[in-house]
Amino acid sequence: MELLEPQTERLSLRRWRDEDRAVFAAMNADQEVMRYFPKRLSRAESDAFMDRILAEMDECGWGLYAVERREDGAMIGMVGLHRFDFGDIASGVEVGWRLNRRYWGMGYASEAAAACLDMAGMLGMERVYSFTAGINVPSRRVMERIGMEYAGQFDHPALAADDPLCRHVLYRKEFCRQIL
Repeated sequence: MELLEPQTERLSLRRWRDEDRAVFAAMNADQEVMRYFPKRLSRAESDAFMDRILAEMDECGWGLYAVERREDGAMIGMVGLHRFDFGDIASGVEVGWRLNRRYWGMGYASEAAAACLDMAGMLGMERVYSFTAGINVPSRRVMERIGMEYAGQFDHPALAADDPLCRHVLYRKEFCRQIL
């Protein structure tokens, strides 16, 4: 399936390249970047994650993209769409992001995520979710900035009940469908 690659004024969302692996692994091992995730990833775990991302891109024609700044070609992180399934809690497609901390606070996550939501709407998706640990205020702000609505809370099924990251918030974006 041909990969859709959204563009914004400042960013290119593209397929991952082998040369991105080291930058991706460094980001996934960064304590501050991974603060709201269960753990930092080893190089092998990061590479395996990228392999899963690439497989989903090949299957769907979209996915979690490498994000590159158009002005200088810097690979700044990952933003995109991903299928998830939490059983009775929620399942579907999420929009998510993870940026190298050098690029925080510049509006890149919101810009790229909004482009992914636009693409999801054009693809005919009925809704897209986003979720994070309830204490992750920066990501919650991005969700609100890109027009997602708060949809509730849940305990992440992969985390222990006493884990400070267990309680998650769920946001969603519903797309209008015209009936002809």
